[in-house]
Amino acid sequence: MTSLLTARVASSFPSCEYFLMETLAARKVGAQDPGRVPLELVGSASRDLDNLEDVELLGIVRSLPRTSDRREAACELLVSRHRGLVRSCVNRYRRSPEPTEDLTQVGYVGLLKAINNFDPAMGPSLAAYAQPCISGEIKRYFRDKRWHVHVERPMQELLLEVREAKNQLVQQLGHNPSDAEIAAHLGASEAAVREALRADMLMQPSSLDAPLAGQPDAATLADLLGEDDPAVEHTLSMEALGAHWDELPRREQTILLMRFYGDMTQAEIGSKLGISQMHVSRLLAHALTYLRGRILGPPECSPAPELAASA
Repeated sequence: MTSLLTARVASSFPSCEYFLMETLAARKVGAQDPGRVPLELVGSASRDLDNLEDVELLGIVRSLPRTSDRREAACELLVSRHRGLVRSCVNRYRRSPEPTEDLTQVGYVGLLKAINNFDPAMGPSLAAYAQPCISGEIKRYFRDKRWHVHVERPMQELLLEVREAKNQLVQQLGHNPSDAEIAAHLGASEAAVREALRADMLMQPSSLDAPLAGQPDAATLADLLGEDDPAVEHTLSMEALGAHWDELPRREQTILLMRFYGDMTQAEIGSKLGISQMHVSRLLAHALTYLRGRILGPPECSPAPELAASA
């Protein structure tokens, strides 16, 4: 997962931002003061940036070429100052099955986009501009990368609201809220809430090889699922045979029953019926050929004629 995110960053940002993202992902700045990044990474010529305001740093980012060390240092300093904003956006999804570290990296992607696209005409605050950019990037990640099957965007957004509503209602009511209580809280229908909860199951499908908790022999989900039952195929074959059974002459029916249910040899059948073993063989072959043609062949197959009986 982390390698996929790294590849995504690499394709979306120039070299300096990619270097910064790699630095943050590796948490090389984690042991430092949370408010700043050591500027030794980019050289002593950029140390003076530490005292500049965000607006001044953003001006440097807009004015200098992407290959500039000074621009790279300004961008990195802006990211370090707004790491708390990224964490606050990620915290909204702390109950999701996605690892927090992966969501944090996605949040930094949104922050870098905000830094690169910031327009001072929209207001002086980078934080106000970056917050929806970060949240939007995380939502896009869930929408485009996390779902194993296609789920419509309105349903994804409703699911996020349902999760938040459940957390709030648990604290207010003191018990897990019902679908009706969640629906009333959100002003949505119970059917929509149930559909959103079913969609939540699609985000993290269970593996067929995963062991089941509480099972004595560490059974897997696959062990509990049904498989093809040969008896079903046999039942279907018998139903097909029964549809044409009465088309056979009575003596051929008797021979088939004695052969396949009585497990008698042709000689034993001939002795029982008072006919030769050769005659039994012909009657048996005729009956089987006729039934096979009626079951597998064209429907216009002619009815079975009565064979002449001989001693």
